[in-house]
Amino acid sequence: MTGESLPANVKRTSVLRRLPPLEQIRLCAERGGEGDVCAFELPLDAFPLTVEAPTGRVMAIVPGDAFLATPGHRQSTRWVDGKIPAGGLIPGEQYWVLADCGLVGELVGNSPSEKGHLGRVKYLGRACNASGGSLNIRQFAVPKSSEPARNMPVYLLLGTSGDAGKTTAALAVLRTLRMQGHATVTALKATGSPSVGEISRYRDFGAAHGFDCVDFGLPATDPSGREGIDEVFDRMLDYCLSLPADALVAECGGDLYGANVPAFLKCLRARCPDPKIVLAASDALGALGATRVLAEMGLAISLITGPCTDTPTFRERTEALCGVPAINLLGSPDQGAQSYMSGIAVLE
Repeated sequence: MTGESLPANVKRTSVLRRLPPLEQIRLCAERGGEGDVCAFELPLDAFPLTVEAPTGRVMAIVPGDAFLATPGHRQSTRWVDGKIPAGGLIPGEQYWVLADCGLVGELVGNSPSEKGHLGRVKYLGRACNASGGSLNIRQFAVPKSSEPARNMPVYLLLGTSGDAGKTTAALAVLRTLRMQGHATVTALKATGSPSVGEISRYRDFGAAHGFDCVDFGLPATDPSGREGIDEVFDRMLDYCLSLPADALVAECGGDLYGANVPAFLKCLRARCPDPKIVLAASDALGALGATRVLAEMGLAISLITGPCTDTPTFRERTEALCGVPAINLLGSPDQGAQSYMSGIAVLE
């Protein structure tokens, strides 16, 4: 495919949202590595796929479409496991769309859950600029901060698994901070796969700034134990804490062990030894385990929420086992208002 080109308006996935408009997109028949801007094609005999566009909308990839995405790793507790093969993607070979943001690689494992993005696509080659230079999302990351860290409270959202209610809790914290009069809050999706939709929801609930790993040149923070992840988290935190803001709300995707969450917690503790932690847990035993794991790291939970607080019995059991206030942040409008007020009292 070297020398061939794609139209400037070719579809692109949200992992490439920081990529500026390109007047000309040339293809180079070279292996694709993590973060490279790469072109793929959905075979004519395939079913349509749905992915996230840079605007956050759901975008269809139909058979015969070429589109831009990037090789990436994914290790999910609920959805898909996949990786970049050693040496990178090979032009002409087929790979799998591993996440709706546009991560592509080898499929390692797949849960029974329905996924609109999962499908085989053909790797066409790396996208190059008009002069033939390669493109990688690292080139478009936010600049390294030269400003000192500001003294601001940090609210940390953790979970015992995927879909435990972390983003719901993050939005509740943002609403709480707004009710307390904090006009400028920075929101960070620190670990896991990126999502424009989540960042947009942060902004909807009052965040002045919203970031995830893409803003710091990485398409995902998987796989666990990856080399150099501390440097990424250091740069991420240095930048977010240097912005003029009243508080930082940071959400870690997945569970306590995936997506390099322990490495992020280590980097965070070096800057903020006592963050206010909200744990989203599916059940009381999961909450108890997370409480003990975090205590071993020198971290204390301020509030527990999630499905383990869905009923009074479950909520009381969680509080009794963990010795931490447990509040349901998702409910009817009347119950929600009461929960938010209770959350304010706990987090102040």
